[in-house]
Amino acid sequence: MVPHLTTALTGPLLELEHQVIEAQGDIEHWLRRQWLAHPAPFYSSVDLRNAGFKVAPVDTNLFPGGFNNLNPDFLPLAVQAAQVAVEKMCSDARRFLIIPENHTRNLYYLQNVAALADVITKTGLTVRIGSLIPDLANPWCWTCRTAASSPWNRCGARATG
Repeated sequence: MVPHLTTALTGPLLELEHQVIEAQGDIEHWLRRQWLAHPAPFYSSVDLRNAGFKVAPVDTNLFPGGFNNLNPDFLPLAVQAAQVAVEKMCSDARRFLIIPENHTRNLYYLQNVAALADVITKTGLTVRIGSLIPDLANPWCWTCRTAASSPWNRCGARATG
């Protein structure tokens, strides 16, 4: 699916645009090879800017928000996408640990984390929300939904909590 951008600009395609369109197949093939060689993190997002005549990536977020804004009609699709992603990363996973960003107490971001936990829970996994905040000694309960952050420790590639 290719996005169709609307713009007030009219006239012949610029030479660069023409070359990109002519090479679209080669470009898509190159992007697929790069995607396979350098997979994206399990959970991230990319901010795009639409200028009407072009779209450009401007920022990658490793702690994106927005699951709390998900249309309930799309929840089954989100669950299915999460199942596919988890199975691709670890087909025998039973538990899932979410470690949100440390420096926020933003209620909307925390609602996002709770909504993400809900999506992952609906895949059949046991979900826990952890924290690597150094001075967090006890679980921290939020008022949004029924989520709580528990202190976790990281030792190499292992997390304990």
